[in-house]
Amino acid sequence: MGLIPRSFIDELIARANIVEVVGSRVALKKAGREYKACCPFHSEKTPSFWVSPEKQFYHCFGCGAHGTALSFLMEHDRLPFPEAVEELASTLGIPVPRDAEPRGSGERGAQDGRAAQRSRDGSLHELMGQVARFYCETLKGSERARQYLGHRGLDREIIERFAIGYAPNSWSEVLRRFGGTEEGRRKLTELGLVIEKAETGEPRQPSGDEAASARAGRGALERREGARLYDRFRDRIMFPIRDARGRVIAFGGRVLGEGEPKYLNSPETVLFHKGRELYGLYEARQSRAALTRLLVVEGYMDVVRLHQFSVPYAVATLGTATTPEHLKRIFQLVPEVTFSFDGDRAGRAAAWRALENSLPEALEGREIRFLFLPEGEDPDTLVAKEGREAFERRLAHDALLLSEYFVRELGQRVTTRGADGRARVAQAARPLLQRVPEGIYRRLLVERLAQAFGFQRTPEGVAELLGVRIGRRLEGGRGPASVGRGSLVRQAVRLLLHFPEAASRIRPESLTGLERVDEPGAQLLHALLTDLQGQPARTTGQVLERWRDRPEGAHFARLAAAEALVPSAVAAESELEQALERLLEETGRRRLDSLLEKDRSEGLSSEEKSEIQRLTMELARGRHLAAAS
Repeated sequence: MGLIPRSFIDELIARANIVEVVGSRVALKKAGREYKACCPFHSEKTPSFWVSPEKQFYHCFGCGAHGTALSFLMEHDRLPFPEAVEELASTLGIPVPRDAEPRGSGERGAQDGRAAQRSRDGSLHELMGQVARFYCETLKGSERARQYLGHRGLDREIIERFAIGYAPNSWSEVLRRFGGTEEGRRKLTELGLVIEKAETGEPRQPSGDEAASARAGRGALERREGARLYDRFRDRIMFPIRDARGRVIAFGGRVLGEGEPKYLNSPETVLFHKGRELYGLYEARQSRAALTRLLVVEGYMDVVRLHQFSVPYAVATLGTATTPEHLKRIFQLVPEVTFSFDGDRAGRAAAWRALENSLPEALEGREIRFLFLPEGEDPDTLVAKEGREAFERRLAHDALLLSEYFVRELGQRVTTRGADGRARVAQAARPLLQRVPEGIYRRLLVERLAQAFGFQRTPEGVAELLGVRIGRRLEGGRGPASVGRGSLVRQAVRLLLHFPEAASRIRPESLTGLERVDEPGAQLLHALLTDLQGQPARTTGQVLERWRDRPEGAHFARLAAAEALVPSAVAAESELEQALERLLEETGRRRLDSLLEKDRSEGLSSEEKSEIQRLTMELARGRHLAAAS
């Protein structure tokens, strides 16, 4: 399916009315220029949920939920982003474009091909759903499979919620039921539900009357159609893997008894990419509770049992290490993730791989933790033994922050004793820290390293040793304050989010000068201003949707939820101009101080002397203008 153009989403948000979208699902009451209601995302008696038609934005002061019309559809109706776009567009009677208009017969043919692909994918989804229902029906008739699930502690409700089934002990039952035609067999093969036999001999046959019957049935089918196929999943508990819309895209099968392999997953197919999907994510998003964090575990049964014990935010990777795609998907949904691992060597190795892949996603406002379970325990057994409350206390108290785990594991991997110990730590840490985006998180890691390993330098000195940039510490130590005006950069960003039209008043020389400002967030402010001058936006909602998929999008949404600094667009224009002037003045003053200090210690070049004259004149002119105003 083609991508939805960003320009269309911009137009869609500009034309949508968030009051109509929310009001069709929640009883809104007008309150001044805005609307209020009891929040649909948490239980409350006094309304704290506000919708602003001017900003095209909603915010709950009780639970913190906020966003645009699209965000509301995604959270309230539990729709993936593309389906939310389709839903909003349908209410406005606008068709959703998927890519550029065709420029010739070649591209028209390509579009026809993509339409055919979507139709074919739909038929494949339908077939996967039919097979999943077959497995569920087969479970009802298998006493042995039901006893196994009962022994593992699963009740009927959780089995039905996760649509757990059973693949019969047959080499051809799925093939016989769903592969009666050549097209049916092709689909089964494409979906990985059946396997083509190798030319050298038969696969190992199960024993017993059932196996003999299966062989006879398969033999008749092969003689009739010339097929050489057999079922991939046999005598296994079946866990359907669902996409964001709840469609079955793959299966995981757990052997009954002690056979090998214990777990067997669907192969990669046109529907299923294991490095992207998370088992249980669809079920987690269906929970009544607002989804604010995720717990990543290792097995299907771990996920199911945790959900059964009212830990509905558990998900699992699918036979692979946590990938960058997993992490991007996680942080599109929640700001906090905890990885759970066994405490043995394999668990520690998997945790370190997860940490390495997490580093590029370590941004302000996100929390990444690592939980190591007692020896011989996994989440399935532990939650059953100690209950939900004790398990969640363990999550809260025993899970290590990324910075803590990073330092602890680095100390175990590197010999820190001796004169060269810190040098070895620096050498090992350097490539890892370079993967962390420049900002608060990187600075915190550098400070934690300096503290743990006794680097007798300032954080800036340690960063220089490690070959990374960390920027200056913001007031308050850990980043911008959650209340108040904050830094000049933060003020400017807030003004633009609440009154994006103010960007049009900024002079080109101010925008150019902003490139020289080395304050934290200045380059982000420059990017926001550049975007708004190139593509003017009328509402807060439009700005947020443009930044939805960027790392800073969540931070922008939180700033948009804060109270506006000024009451009007006219006041915002004036405030924004003053904030930029002060930023440029402070940058010029710091540069001047630096040059004067250099002049006292080692002298200046002719170019630097000219720069001093220019900066002195600019600062004097700025003071004169400030006095005149």
